[in-house]
Amino acid sequence: MHAFTQKVKQARANLEQVLPATPLQLNVHLTQQYGADIYLKREDLTPVRSYKLRGAFNFISKALAAHQGEQPPHFVCASAGNHAQGFAFSCAHFGVHGTIFMPVTTPRQKIDKTETFGGDFVEVRLTGDIFDQCLAAAQQFCADQGAHLVPPFDHEHIVEGQATIGLEIMAQLADEAPDIVVLPVGGGGLSAGLLQLFKDIAPKTEFVFVEPEGAPSLKRSLETQTRVKLHKIDNFVDGAAVAQIGALNFDMLKDVPADQVHLVPENRLCATISSLLNIEGLVLEPAGALSIDVLEDLPAEHIANKKIVCIVSGGNFDFERLPEVKEKAMSYRGLKKYFILRLPQRPGALKDFLNMLGPDDDIARFEYLKKSARNFGTVLLGIETNDPANFQILFDKMARGGFSYQDITENDLLSSLIV
Repeated sequence: MHAFTQKVKQARANLEQVLPATPLQLNVHLTQQYGADIYLKREDLTPVRSYKLRGAFNFISKALAAHQGEQPPHFVCASAGNHAQGFAFSCAHFGVHGTIFMPVTTPRQKIDKTETFGGDFVEVRLTGDIFDQCLAAAQQFCADQGAHLVPPFDHEHIVEGQATIGLEIMAQLADEAPDIVVLPVGGGGLSAGLLQLFKDIAPKTEFVFVEPEGAPSLKRSLETQTRVKLHKIDNFVDGAAVAQIGALNFDMLKDVPADQVHLVPENRLCATISSLLNIEGLVLEPAGALSIDVLEDLPAEHIANKKIVCIVSGGNFDFERLPEVKEKAMSYRGLKKYFILRLPQRPGALKDFLNMLGPDDDIARFEYLKKSARNFGTVLLGIETNDPANFQILFDKMARGGFSYQDITENDLLSSLIV
């Protein structure tokens, strides 16, 4: 047995006092859809609704053991999401004090949840607008106060804690190793830990890594064989939107072929989130649905009849984001479009346009932007329908009627400015 595996087993033994093994569930709907045995490892069912509890708990547990007989250190973390909640839960469990630096822009709901888990043992400090500013403030606090920083992913004790998921999977499958493990990648703590563990206990298991299309830090780093720091990322998949993979984690992942890392478009991910909510009753955050969404990209002949485990990494979904998820899902399915309509300024023009709409077409947005000329007005128009083919019918009618328009649905820059 490798030394890493032994450390993971010890981490799992320590974790059992607060976290029984999360369920490993065969999902009938996905199994039938893909012709493979699809199991979901439900990390969204931990007390803090994400796997991040594992790493934070293991880190603090080991730090306290190292300071046994001494005054316990003051712990610090920087996070706007799941790591903060796992950190707060762990501080309260061990009865130690911690300070959490969160961006000022953090939704109140996340702040309240973090404070609930930590109780009197944690203090939340809102600092800066983005994570990097929070991290700098946390590091400065540690330097000034001699406090102990608990990183979100780039530390061996965090990696060991996240890898405990693998021991549970093997036990729940009665030591019959899965053919494929599918998991999301953010900073790399989970993926590095599971890859290292399975190399020892189930070396034939194949891994599929998944990143959001707007934050491909691991894939770009593997392509260049150096840690790439992305200059711009899309924060929509906030649980996995990391500009640079962890240094330790990349060292453990650097031999992974770049084509083993799949990128998921954010709009399609929203369609998956919506389907899982409506069909399965699963409430998953965007990062939590990555491993399920990517199944449709895997060759059918490769996954047929195989035992596949998808790590469902989190369920901290903010329902205030539901309209945005619905919008992106409908856009991906081709059921909603935005366009700029040049509407003639004559009596009856609007009525003529409305008569072009089909029985299943619905106006979701209608806003005059300006009168672009004496005889024309510019209108921002949003249309929802129940069949993508309806749009071509509408556009054909508009062309015959002499209505000029520009479809801006896929124009991210223009849409972000005016929609």
